[in-house]
Amino acid sequence: MAGYRKLGRTASQRKALLRNQVTALLFNGKMVTTESKAKEIRSIAEKYITLAVKEKDNYETVTVKAKVAQKDKDGKRVKEVVNGKKVDVFTEVEKTIKKDNPSRLHARRQMEAYFYPVKKVDPTVKGKKAVKEADLVAKMFDEIAPKYADRKGGYTRIVKIGQRKGDAAMEVLIELV
Repeated sequence: MAGYRKLGRTASQRKALLRNQVTALLFNGKMVTTESKAKEIRSIAEKYITLAVKEKDNYETVTVKAKVAQKDKDGKRVKEVVNGKKVDVFTEVEKTIKKDNPSRLHARRQMEAYFYPVKKVDPTVKGKKAVKEADLVAKMFDEIAPKYADRKGGYTRIVKIGQRKGDAAMEVLIELV
């Protein structure tokens, strides 16, 4: 007997399917799929949520100085002439950033290796710039992990919807609790 469901697919197809569905579940919060897929997705998703919960506060805040180019009202860089050449004008700015400790960095890299890139559409902008890549790993640490900080597992819920019309497969709604 296998330690996991094969879902009628080859190993590479199965891994790609599960990666895609776990990414969609964690980004959207819920999804509709078949019962056997949902049970496989649940174990993987809960593993990554547990990892995020464990490492959510494992960072240091550091103040750094950075040079930033000055911009005019149109968003173009301000230039000045120095020794006959046009040179950008910079100002020095202090920023506070989160510096990950080694274990949190390792968790972040594990998540980035597993999750597919997620693109989201900004309805206020038109054209090619309307599509932006969402940072799912940051969402895991900043939104999902604090939500489940006091919970000891059981981050997902599976609700049966009924049988699918075409092949009578049991459909379920899997969602984050």
